[in-house]
Parts: sequence; C-alpha cells; structure tokens
Amino acid sequence: MADSKKNPPRRAARGTGRTAEAAGGTVARGFRFGPVNYALFAGAFAVIVTGYLLLDRGSVTAAPLLLILGYLVLLPLGILCGWKRLESTSEDRPRS
Repeated sequence: MADSKKNPPRRAARGTGRTAEAAGGTVARGFRFGPVNYALFAGAFAVIVTGYLLLDRGSVTAAPLLLILGYLVLLPLGILCGWKRLESTSEDRPRS
C-alpha cells in the first residue's frame, strides 16, 4: 500500500488510450496538418471573407452560398483531409 503512494499511476497520454509510461514516457501526436490542410484553410478563409464582404454590399444569394461553402464544406475538409501520420517508434509497432 505504501508503494502505491510513492509511485501513483500516470495519467493516460492524450489521444493514445495508453498510459504515458506505456507510451514511453512522452506524449506524441499521431497526426499533423500537411500542405493540403493549410491550402484548404486558406481557401476557406478567402471564401468566408468574400462572403461577408458580399453580405455587407447587400447580396442575398451569393453571400450566404459562399458562407455555407466556407463554413460547412471547406473548413471541415481542411480538418479532415490530407492528414499526415507521424512516424511511429519501434515501441508503438505491434510485435510479431
């Protein structure tokens, strides 16, 4: 019982479902954004800004369509598409 107070269990590494100790003591992200993601984010930003500028000028057709395109299509695509997996260490690979 005294041993468990000296070495409390470590918290789970974020996103891995394993403890930090089992993950090698470091917390590594499994994914990162690539150039495709940043291009989609830039396109979404341009479309959204254009939509708000058209909305300011009184456009009732093009502005809402551009805002919907930017918020509901391009931003989610920027988050979901083009992920690059980080290299896994030898500890992360299944043993055969």
